Order: sequence, then C-alpha cells, then structure tokens
Amino acid sequence: MTSPDASPAAAPAAHPAVVIPRTGIGTDVHAFAAPDSGTPLRLACLDWPGETGLAGHSDGDVVAHACCDALFSAAALGDLGSNFGTAEPQWKGAAGSALLAEAARRVRAAGFEIGNIAVQLVGERPRIAPRMAEATAALTQAVGAPVHFSATTTDHLGFLGRAEGLLAIATALVHAAEAPTRA
Repeated sequence: MTSPDASPAAAPAAHPAVVIPRTGIGTDVHAFAAPDSGTPLRLACLDWPGETGLAGHSDGDVVAHACCDALFSAAALGDLGSNFGTAEPQWKGAAGSALLAEAARRVRAAGFEIGNIAVQLVGERPRIAPRMAEATAALTQAVGAPVHFSATTTDHLGFLGRAEGLLAIATALVHAAEAPTRA
C-alpha cells in the first residue's frame, strides 16, 4: 500500500480525440418591402418575378440567410450579423447565393466539411411548390453540399399569415475535415 505522499501514479494513456458531427441552427425573418417599392423578391437563391421583395441590408433572402446562420452556428463562427454586418458596405444588396457561398467557404476554411443543410420557409406567399426542385438545386450549388428545402404556412396566423413577411429556419451538419494523408 502506498502512502498519500507517494509519487503519483502514471497518467492514463491519451485517447485519440473523437470526431463527432456538429449541428447548428439558424433563423432569419424579413418584412416585405412596400408593394410600390419595386424591390424584387429574391428567395432560395432565385428571382421570383412579379412578387414584392423583402426589405433588408442585402437582398433579404431569408432562406439563404438562415442557411448561413446554421452553418456559422455549427462551426462556432458567429452569426450572419457578425460575418456580414450592416456596417460592412460590401454586403449591401449582396445576393443570398453570394453570402451562402461565402459562408460555406468560411466554414471549410475553419476546418469543417459540410454534411448537409435542411431549411424550411414559413409564409403565405409566394407559392413554392412549382419551383421547389429549382430552389433546392440553387441552394445546393451555392453551398457545394446537399440542401433540402421545404415550405409551410401558418394557416393565416400571425404576421406570417397576414403576409407581412417571411421566416426561414435551417439546421446544418458539419464535421471536422479529414487530415491530409502523408505519402
């Protein structure tokens, strides 16, 4: 039996770090611009001719913005505002597709691979179903990883039901990038 004054036992063997996926969540909401403003609707990285756009510092694309927030959350890189703030003039009027591609680039530069993103739009208009596949493809292209896009309404409840704006909610899955193998 050793006394309490005895030398400490050997430290336990180091275990390799376990790499687990990381998830993030993101939301974005914007009010519709005034109907006579001439603001075009940009949503899910697509133009929606004939629809009134959303008010915002960039193009107001709530779907792309929620995806950015989810990616930044998963990689612990802040949020949309800390990455593309209103104080940074280069992002004024920026397309959601450009923001989303840049968010994906920053996540990868931080050492992560993007597994996928799921994003849901909540609002009464526009009708999404006819362009769902096109929007999914545009989002996936901007991220360079699978994006699943869906939409729903609030059965005319609240500001979304009164068609005063749109909301999007997204989740993202990222994982540590593989270390390069040495030849």
